[in-house]
Amino acid sequence: MPARLKLLSPDQLATAEADGDTRALVKHYLAALEVRAPGRSVEVRVPPFAAVQVVPGVRHTRGTPPAVVETDAETWLALATGRTTWGEALDSGSVRASGERTDLSPYLPLGG
Repeated sequence: MPARLKLLSPDQLATAEADGDTRALVKHYLAALEVRAPGRSVEVRVPPFAAVQVVPGVRHTRGTPPAVVETDAETWLALATGRTTWGEALDSGSVRASGERTDLSPYLPLGG
């Protein structure tokens, strides 16, 4: 797992939620996605906080990845915790997904 991502302990997660620490929560749930969907074929971006490469398949190493998912922090946290579904987020335009293997619905929600 990249050093910039960190799974929080249950106590740290509760504190981050109570404090509204968006940065810590985004990084925690991206780290959780990396554990649940190991691989390097899809880049998931939540600017300006972090990005992670996940999902089994052909590894991407240079330039713009062929498969990209991008969303804002609020939507990412809603997806990760089950407050919205992958389909709802796509339909509303709050998630942009292009390329193969970008359907993250098998991996979501991540808990919390």
